[in-house]
Amino acid sequence: MEQVLTLVCKLNPTSEQVVKIEATLKAFADACNYANQQVKPQVTNKTTIQNMVYQDLRSLFGLSANLAVRACARVGSNRKTAKQQDKLVLSFKATSADYDARIFAFREKDWTVSLNLLSCREHIKMDIGNYQLGKLKGKKPTSAQLCKHRDGSYYIHIQVKDEVPQALKATNVIGVDFGRREIAVTSNGDKWDGKQITDIRDRYAKTRASLQQKATKGTRSTRRRARRILQRLSGRERRFQQWLNHQISYRIIKEAMAKNAIVAIENLTGIRERTLKQPRNKVERRRSNSWSFYQLRFFLEYKGIKEGVEVIAVPPAYTSQTCHQCLHIGGTSDKRFKCGNCGWHGDADLNGAKMISLLGQSVSLPGGSRCLCCSLNIDSSGLLQSPALKGGG
Repeated sequence: MEQVLTLVCKLNPTSEQVVKIEATLKAFADACNYANQQVKPQVTNKTTIQNMVYQDLRSLFGLSANLAVRACARVGSNRKTAKQQDKLVLSFKATSADYDARIFAFREKDWTVSLNLLSCREHIKMDIGNYQLGKLKGKKPTSAQLCKHRDGSYYIHIQVKDEVPQALKATNVIGVDFGRREIAVTSNGDKWDGKQITDIRDRYAKTRASLQQKATKGTRSTRRRARRILQRLSGRERRFQQWLNHQISYRIIKEAMAKNAIVAIENLTGIRERTLKQPRNKVERRRSNSWSFYQLRFFLEYKGIKEGVEVIAVPPAYTSQTCHQCLHIGGTSDKRFKCGNCGWHGDADLNGAKMISLLGQSVSLPGGSRCLCCSLNIDSSGLLQSPALKGGG
């Protein structure tokens, strides 16, 4: 089994190469926009698009044959993605261009990349770290993407195929409960507090609001300084959140490897749309929109594939309300859970993580000593309840 990893490598082009890169990115974006305008929006097949506009892209924008083909493929793939969301592709920006094996090559002997630009081939030096060095050593990648990031620097996103180990034969399941106050809580009792990231988000939001006001209403010099600071702050919050999610997912996968376990998480797809329908103030809406549970799930999944740890998603319904000991519906108050049937009480997130673990066991480890095979009833108080867990064969 193979896993495709994308390595983000910084480029160190000369001033002459910068001019050629900019021209190539602009020509590629113009070609994509032209194809998007000339071909009917319902056409998503890259071959059909290519048959209709290929010659025009070559003559009007000076693209090489492969870059013209890549531009048609970009339009087709973007249209397919937009179609799934019932949207239309409006335009393309001059920030990236796609490359395949014929117009891109990685040279390990001098740690450069060879790229086809407009009417020339250039060898551009890379400025990369030990992680990229280790992943690229001995590899011959066949696809990449030339990108210009927000800070104005140029990067090459190289796709590398990596062999992954066979999935572990798990004998246990670690449940992970996602949340905003506690970013993640595992059924083993590990937890990561979300107070730090919430405080950082609030601080950045307050700073951005103040600077944006100065950038529109201050003096000319004040507006200029405010815009510079906003540009400098751009991305810091996102990078911190990304680093934190990397650390959390790394710890969880390592724990699963040590315990020979599967990782079970909640399938929270669509939760943001559901929660935003509830009446909330502006601060709560902002915090909800900045909750990066999907990124954490993505990191867990790709790290799990890399290490041979299976990651499964289970339905989230009633996981926070059901007692993991007896499967009766209990009550939660100020992050504390209490079961009125068996008397168990403790941290609500820990109870949720243990319930997620039980759901994962019922799906992935059939034939265990316990299984979830119960139906919900209504007790005298009007709460939904379920009978105790039954023994499994």
